[in-house]
Amino acid sequence: MNAVACRDLVLRLGDRLESGRVQSGIALFAITGIGLHLLLRMLPVGSTPVGQVLLTEMPLIAVLSFGGTTLVVGLLCKLIRRQYGSDLLAGISIVAAGALGEYLAGTLVVLMLSGGEALEAFATRSASSVLQALAMRMPSVAHRRENGALRDVPLEEIRPGDTLVVLPHEICPVDGFVIEGHGSMDEAYLTGEPYRITKAPGALVLSGAINGENALVVRCERPASDSRYARLMRVMREAEQHRPRLRRIGDQLGAWYTPVALGMGLIAWIVSHDPVRFLAVVVVATPCPLLIAIPVAIIGAISLAARNGIVIKDPAVLEKISTCRTALLDKTGTLTYGRPELVDVLTAPGVSREEALRLAASLEQYSRHPLARAIRDAAEQNRLTLSEATAVREWPGQGLQGIVEGHAVHITSRHQVAERYPGAVPCLPPPTDGMECILVVDNAYAATCRFRDEPRPESAHFVGHLTPRHGFRRVLLISGDRESEARYLAERVGITEIYAGQSPEQKLELTRMETRKACTIFVGDGINDAPAMAAATVGIAFGSTNQITSEAAGAVILDGSLDRVDVLMHIGARMRRIALQSAAGGMLLSLVGMGLATAGALTPVGGAIMQEVIDLLAVFNALRAAMSPRTLSDYGEG
Repeated sequence: MNAVACRDLVLRLGDRLESGRVQSGIALFAITGIGLHLLLRMLPVGSTPVGQVLLTEMPLIAVLSFGGTTLVVGLLCKLIRRQYGSDLLAGISIVAAGALGEYLAGTLVVLMLSGGEALEAFATRSASSVLQALAMRMPSVAHRRENGALRDVPLEEIRPGDTLVVLPHEICPVDGFVIEGHGSMDEAYLTGEPYRITKAPGALVLSGAINGENALVVRCERPASDSRYARLMRVMREAEQHRPRLRRIGDQLGAWYTPVALGMGLIAWIVSHDPVRFLAVVVVATPCPLLIAIPVAIIGAISLAARNGIVIKDPAVLEKISTCRTALLDKTGTLTYGRPELVDVLTAPGVSREEALRLAASLEQYSRHPLARAIRDAAEQNRLTLSEATAVREWPGQGLQGIVEGHAVHITSRHQVAERYPGAVPCLPPPTDGMECILVVDNAYAATCRFRDEPRPESAHFVGHLTPRHGFRRVLLISGDRESEARYLAERVGITEIYAGQSPEQKLELTRMETRKACTIFVGDGINDAPAMAAATVGIAFGSTNQITSEAAGAVILDGSLDRVDVLMHIGARMRRIALQSAAGGMLLSLVGMGLATAGALTPVGGAIMQEVIDLLAVFNALRAAMSPRTLSDYGEG
């Protein structure tokens, strides 16, 4: 086995040893060992005093042999990764306690270290428990039609081209197209759209959507493992496997605290010529306020955020958000509601506005596009009667096509019209600011629909308060829309730095560039925002959606409110403040204990007990992070 393979093996071993289940087991083992030790000391066991001592020490030796060794091996794996955390001091204490026969002191350190690791793992599990519910709702089998009969087959056996039947009220197992049947599907779980989408032959269906009252026959377009829902699951699993560094604050403090503690311990050893005094110093110096109090504060803040409609997926977000100085804001769905309204319909000669709107709305009832809803809403306001469409097709970048009342209807962009219907280009009105789509009927230009996505009423105030209230130096608007539309919005909300027409790759590169200059937050809600969210210091996904790209964010604002973003900033700043208070206060008390141990006034066991008392004080203070203060937002203040 070569050196690289050996290193990979060690790293995988370290990941396994750091798991929450292993750490919880070690903590429980340590509690059991201490309990047995105390019980045996009270019982008349052993024929001689020496035998009694050996029996009473056996549970502690077992804890150090198995639990302590496991923790030390895990710390050695961290050293191989060049991760020098504050828990290194605890590892030194365990080794020294075992070598000097101070088994009770060593076992107490094992309990403190494993308890902190278990709390850390619990914080991560708590953050992702809402996401884990996604995996439980996906079917494991699909109804495949074979020779006129239905056969239930495992989802992994479904292949592109297979014909499946989605029964009423079932969850659609794959991405595909309807080939038989008419009905509707609830795609809110994936798209956030709060209504059912009508489905007819040719309509796209998404895995994870809930079928309505009628059975639909669907042709599978891609393997279940590559479906939209499967990709969401894949991103979720990757996020959960990525272990966030919860003690980043603690590691910063430990960078000076650990050398100081070791230095004091060595001085005590040299002056007294007693290695037990070194152990007493490092035991009382074990940085449990860093190992336990900070994860407790994080868990409390996660709970407080959840009660305010914010799901914290990466607990490190709570620590980092108050350090951000550049805000990158998406346009559609973030500073606006993402619900464009139809403001004008320009028609070709001989085509009435009502006829153009009715044909467009009849086709758009099969689409999930934001502009489709605007057209449908306008048709409903005008009390137009819609017709059924057939042969519906919607390809990315090409628009929506179908047959309505025997007419070939195509709703697309100006660019697509120039490519596919060059004879219609002279009939198009000149382009203006805002969004638009072109209606083509029977290969002839019929109408231009124009839309406007107005900003949220609170957007301008939110942007304006970022600098004075949260210390942001720059606020950038990043959008995939045309510059004219982006500039129109930027002027309305008070943003001067505008990046329009940005592709996902360009958003990613811009975010990376800005993050190299200063800590950043990226707030967005669309599929093209996912890479940028992952690259920013803090990524915040907007809305009550569960889109795949929202999984790239560190926090999800469930109700899509800018007010909740402000609340998240305050929760993060408050958590950081409480965590620092707990850690710094605990370390100051530990320094007092280290002084006593250096002078010989504390034994290793006495130092461990004193450290436990310090832990309790630090944890009680950290628990304040879960309590709701009188106000969590200054968003409404002038």
